[in-house]
Amino acid sequence: MYYYLLILAIGGERLVELAVAQRNTRWSLAHGGKEFGRDHYPAMVSMHALLLVSCVVETWALHRPFIPWLGWPMLAIVVLSTVVRWRCVSVLGRRWNPRLIVIPDAPLISDGLYRWVRHPNYTAVAAEVAALPLVHSAWLTAIVFTIANALVLRVRIRAENAALGLV
Repeated sequence: MYYYLLILAIGGERLVELAVAQRNTRWSLAHGGKEFGRDHYPAMVSMHALLLVSCVVETWALHRPFIPWLGWPMLAIVVLSTVVRWRCVSVLGRRWNPRLIVIPDAPLISDGLYRWVRHPNYTAVAAEVAALPLVHSAWLTAIVFTIANALVLRVRIRAENAALGLV
């Protein structure tokens, strides 16, 4: 029961992210932003939505138990990854967006976690995608979506690096 509430809360958090993204999209485009990587964006959004559905379905249909020695550390990773992702949103400010919009001549962000890691948001997302299903031992979902996320991020990071002139 509590796991389903966690998934619902994560879904609600994703809706808040989309609202922030819409606002930031309007701002970025009004400031000359150009969008890149449109072709992979629907796959990325779909993958994240299906992750939440799969967490619920596997846990319910296959009667996955909560295993404390696994579930509690995975929950801690989910919480930490959410904190890191929102820290990235804070550091990037209006320039944060799950869509790939680059404002010409805007300096590359090198504050906060970006000082040490080129893509801290994607690192946090990768941790969350692996950990969220494992909170309730949905290991099939963890495997499938970790692989799917790696494939999506491979495309995304290449597109982002190219758009930012980092390659």
